[in-house]
Formats: sequence, structure tokens, C-alpha cells
Amino acid sequence: MSDFWRRFRRNRGAVVGLVVLVLVIAVAALAPVLYPGSPWDMATAPFVPPGEEGMLLGSDSLGRDVAAGIAHGARISLMVGAVSTVAALLIGVTLGAVAGYLGGVADDAVMRFTEFFQTIPSFVFAILLVAIFTPTIGSVVFAIAVVSWPPVARVVRAEFLSLRSREFVQAAEVLGKSRIAIVVTDILPNALSPIVVLSSLMVASAILLESALSFLGLGDPNLMTWGFLIGSGRSVIRLAWWMSVFPGLAIFVTVLALNLVGEGLSDALNPRLARQRGGAA
Repeated sequence: MSDFWRRFRRNRGAVVGLVVLVLVIAVAALAPVLYPGSPWDMATAPFVPPGEEGMLLGSDSLGRDVAAGIAHGARISLMVGAVSTVAALLIGVTLGAVAGYLGGVADDAVMRFTEFFQTIPSFVFAILLVAIFTPTIGSVVFAIAVVSWPPVARVVRAEFLSLRSREFVQAAEVLGKSRIAIVVTDILPNALSPIVVLSSLMVASAILLESALSFLGLGDPNLMTWGFLIGSGRSVIRLAWWMSVFPGLAIFVTVLALNLVGEGLSDALNPRLARQRGGAA
């Protein structure tokens, strides 16, 4: 563990990303304390510029506090990103493990099933799924999870294909361990590195996808989200630029932080790859 943190700290961008990500999580967790009450409530007159009348980031067309909307929206965006990523990991890891360990017919069937999902553009498929169901937080999470699992399945399958012929797996089979036990206790722990790195990038992609859906009016209408804030300010961007700019910056900074953390995790978990990248630079 100490070696992991030492390698992670060598990547300064990853450290900065981690600090920013912790700050975003802190703002999301403290949103009810920093901005008590509902972010939908009118706080002042409409279109108050940032820094005036006690509005840190200004107010929107209905007099709602933009800063309160961003803080409360962070909770929704991070929650959607985390939950949809966990759901996608459960699907992708399960199917990838089955394909990689069993091989043969099972491998072909799972890969054809995966390729079917990958032939459909992810964003279009997510829009279709949310439109079929009523736009709620549950349908948004479901749609993002459904379009996000195929890359996980491919990564896990590749890891299992390379690990299933190793000596420790063969020893476990000789000892009479069940296939499920071998997959869960022997192979999966040795395949976690790329899964951990991929998961951080998936959270960033999920936040972007949720924001895009909310921007198009396909988010939960009862929840304040970053995408909704940007969408509500697009028609008055010349009059009140802050309504779209500040939520957009929140998305940009959060996604960038997650990508930097993902790069740091990759360097920490794959030191050989990090050295090769450093040598090439």
C-alpha cells in the first residue's frame, strides 16, 4: 500500500485531481448545510449578477441561487455516476469473467452479445431508453449502466484469458475448488488493476452522459442537476451568462479531476507502463 501511494504521488496531476475531487465531494456532502432549504426556492430577484445581493454565483431567471443549485446538483451527479458505474461493473465483470474463463461457445455468445450493444451509439441508446421509460433518476441510472458495461466486459475477458492458464489457477483446479470459487478468489483479485482504473473513467463518462440527458430535458424533473442548470440558461446566455458557465465549469472540473485520478491510478497500479511512458516523454 505504501508503494502504491508513493507511485500515485509521483503523478502531480493525479494529486491535484484527487484534491479537487475531494473538494467536490465535500461540497456535495455539505450542500444541505451550506445552502439549507430547497434549491428550487426563490432566493432573490431574477438575473442578479454574481457577487451582488449576497448571491455568490448570481441568480437564475426565477431568482433561484445558482450556487445552491450547483452544490445540490453535485450530489445528484456524483450519485448517478457512482451508482451507474457500480451497476455497469456488475454486469460487465460477470459477463467478462464468464467469457474469459469458460471460453469456447460461452465466449463467442458473450462477445456477440457485447458487440450488439456496441454497434448502437451510446448516447442515442441512452436517450432511447430514458424516452421509453419515464424520465426519473432510476431510468437515467439504468440507461447509463446499460450503455457503459461493454468496455468492462472486454477488459475483464482479456484479463481472464491471460490469467486462466497461470500456475496458481491450475493449482486451484487440482485442489478441487469450484469454478465460481476460482473466479472470485483466485482470478478476479489479480484482474482488479485495470478494472479500478476503468471505473474512475466510467464515473466521469456517466456524469457527462447524465448532464447531457438533463440538458435535453430527459433528466428527473424533480431533481436539480448540472445539466438542467445549463439547459435552463441556454436561452438567456447573453443576458445571464453565469447561469450556464458556472455549472459547465463544475462539470468540466469534476470530469477532469476524475480523469487525472484515473491516470494516477494507472501509474500506481502499472508501474512498468508508467516507466515506459516516462521514458518516451
